[in-house]
Amino acid sequence: MIKKLKRKFILIVMTLVGLVLAGVLGMSLYSTYVNQQNLINEALDRNLEGSIDSVPVIGAQHEPGDGKQHGNMLALGIEISSEGVVLQTSDAPVNINTSVLKHVIKLVLKSNESQGTIRKNHVSWKSATTATGSIRIALVDTSAVDATFQNTLIRDLEIIVIGLLVLSVITWFLADWALKPVKRAWEQQQRFVADASHELKTPLAVIIANTQILEKDTSIPASSKRWIDSTEEESRHMKALVNDLLQLARADESSAGITDALKREDVDFSDLVGEAALEFDAVAFERGITIDDDVTEGIHVNGDSEWLERLVKILIDNAVKYADANSTVSVTLSRKGGKGGKAKGCVLKVNNRGNVISPEDLKHIFDRFYRSDKARSRTDGQGGFGLGLAIAKGITEAHGGSIACTSTAEAGTTFTVTL
Repeated sequence: MIKKLKRKFILIVMTLVGLVLAGVLGMSLYSTYVNQQNLINEALDRNLEGSIDSVPVIGAQHEPGDGKQHGNMLALGIEISSEGVVLQTSDAPVNINTSVLKHVIKLVLKSNESQGTIRKNHVSWKSATTATGSIRIALVDTSAVDATFQNTLIRDLEIIVIGLLVLSVITWFLADWALKPVKRAWEQQQRFVADASHELKTPLAVIIANTQILEKDTSIPASSKRWIDSTEEESRHMKALVNDLLQLARADESSAGITDALKREDVDFSDLVGEAALEFDAVAFERGITIDDDVTEGIHVNGDSEWLERLVKILIDNAVKYADANSTVSVTLSRKGGKGGKAKGCVLKVNNRGNVISPEDLKHIFDRFYRSDKARSRTDGQGGFGLGLAIAKGITEAHGGSIACTSTAEAGTTFTVTL
């Protein structure tokens, strides 16, 4: 939980700051683009309105005494007849080749366009008809403008990337500081559950032992023994609940990285799954349910064998309990990515055919004390406390894996564990 909160905190901060940074730099970049386009359009308009001569756009420098404008980007003026014959050309030293000029002239004569840009040649142009019927065309070499814009874009991207990298480091340490109260409260909660469970185990054991002694007392009338039986039954239910809460607290601590309660060892997961499926055969047979297991041999997992066994049994027990009578429960274990090769990890799937779990219930299927079927209770002999799947999730996450559930009328309900 703490790790997930930390990741979410970092993601939210990075996203918000990244959007703000991208927005500010984007507006600056857009402003630069608009200003450059305005300067280009101004130069083109001045060339069309004045005499055919070179007009500076950006970066133009005026050399004293020569009476001309020089610079990297100049406006070139051309005047043509309606038939396309060039009547007059300015002598501006603009680096625009003849093929581009011919292409622009064709565009002006064959289309109604009065302005355009040839990006691959870094040329912008604009045309207008004079009072004498000729057509004047102004062209601007935008190489310097495009280079400036590209450099600005690269610089802004570098600022964003570097800024996010620096921010990620700062946010990483900031998240630890910000989540300290949450982590402390979480640890206290888990410690309370664990301590309370430990404290309850002894009195519950005493109550169960006392009820067993009373059951053997022949002086107690048979009509009164039903109260003893009821007390023992409820005590056993309470003991099971306490054990579930204790294991859930330990699993949460392990998955949160607070403590490592796992006894890690090399576990033959294939044998474990096969034996668990075999153990439930008798229970399933009583309801006319068949357990079909397809287990790939030789799959090993580094983890706690007792916890992994509890995980598998929870899923199979849940599938058998809620499967339709005379149906099949399938248990499949395979290597991640297929049965062959050297794929690391494995996938366990437990499927049954029963009531379809609604999408709304699927969102809460792994929540503690949540029951998708509100009509079921532990008084019907099937229901539990609503902790089994929460424990399964805790065990899976403590082993660094993930668990998911899907439910459709066509495919049934499938729990998938990836380790």
